[in-house]
Amino acid sequence: QVQLVESGGGLVQPGGSLRLSCAASGKTFSIYTMGWYRQAPGKQRDLVATITNTGYPNYADSMKGRFTISTDNVKNTVYLQMNSLKPEDTAVYYCNRRQNFDKDNYWGQGTQVTVSS
Repeated sequence: QVQLVESGGGLVQPGGSLRLSCAASGKTFSIYTMGWYRQAPGKQRDLVATITNTGYPNYADSMKGRFTISTDNVKNTVYLQMNSLKPEDTAVYYCNRRQNFDKDNYWGQGTQVTVSS
């Protein structure tokens, strides 16, 4: 019922920046939480950042200060601005949306972010 379309991933040099976007469509509710998670090969999927429809952000400790999450309620789109990227940030980044009192949980297909020289 909800589709998440991601864009913005790719290859970037250490210290560089990327901006990820995720647009939600379909049966979207006005009250929601959207966010980003990432998974590196051989590791578990971990929280990067989330944001509520009211604009309240939450960050994983290792990302705080380098990454910024924001949302546009009209466009049903969430953004992740990633600065000062490190090789350790290399992972598949997944967009997530939770709504209907967290009864509904949706994931994007994932987008690869590679930080390398």
